[in-house]
Amino acid sequence: MLRTRFTEEFGIEHPIVQGGMQWVGRAPLVAAVANAGGLGFITALTQPTPDDLRTEIARCRELTDRPFGVNLTILPAISPPPYAEYRQAIIDSGVPIVETAGSNPVEHLKHFHAHGIKVIHKCTSVRYAVKAEQLGVDAVSIDGFECAGHPGEDDIPGLVLIPQAADALTIPVLASGGFADARGLVAALALGADGINMGTRFMATVESGIHQNVKDRLVDAGERDTQLIFRQLRNTARVADNAVSREVVQRLEEGAAFADIRELVAGARGRKVYETGDLDLGIWTAGMVQGLIRDIPTCAELIDRITREAAEIIQGRLAAVTAQPAAAAS
Repeated sequence: MLRTRFTEEFGIEHPIVQGGMQWVGRAPLVAAVANAGGLGFITALTQPTPDDLRTEIARCRELTDRPFGVNLTILPAISPPPYAEYRQAIIDSGVPIVETAGSNPVEHLKHFHAHGIKVIHKCTSVRYAVKAEQLGVDAVSIDGFECAGHPGEDDIPGLVLIPQAADALTIPVLASGGFADARGLVAALALGADGINMGTRFMATVESGIHQNVKDRLVDAGERDTQLIFRQLRNTARVADNAVSREVVQRLEEGAAFADIRELVAGARGRKVYETGDLDLGIWTAGMVQGLIRDIPTCAELIDRITREAAEIIQGRLAAVTAQPAAAAS
């Protein structure tokens, strides 16, 4: 068993987290991760209303008696969701852990802490992570450039970003972006992290509620099969390579404004990809780590494999590297 500051402080068996994923983070997946000893997050804004979120949390509790959390992603919008109401639904439901992402979480932090809720904030740079610690978050998930979704605008990969964050922070650090197996977990621990946060890898599991075609594509795809969209808009997002994402990249390179591509990138179209399995219906999120995904296990099989093989690497290969050489024969 691998014990870290994160597992100790958050009451989790294994240092493996399934982070929030829009249209993916639902009760069956989250409960499966929790039952396997990891930490899963329901994605709040996947639920149409705060009351729907309450129902989803209750459904998750019917499937597991282990700790799980809720992701609340805070993004600027002309007509923003009722964040305060979603926050209250989380508090009322007695959820012990929240993952925040996007904008500064300070408005929500005091409310969560007042009810004993621990907060993990996702960051894409060390400077944002340091600010988050100063605000009082309980842990930071640091996203390298390899990650799915929004990697920020600095383009710093995890191999550099993770140890910098570990050096700069005193709170637990989760390594995010590019993690799928035991080798990644051992590397993250060696770089100073206290665990790993996986998204794309958990999409390709039995309990993930997305269409089988999407899961099969994640298995078949390589590390180069993603696109970076919205670069010109300073809102970079890494998504799966498909006809739509390629068109978005091309049109923005030709000078299109966001209004010109709004319909192409509509969230409703991406949701239908997950529901129908039509991989070219819209934009959908995937990380470079899909190049390391080669099967579709249950969450229990995946987490057991990662932790077991990580221990074998630490006790076997790495121990052998540090072993004293045998004395020369006389």
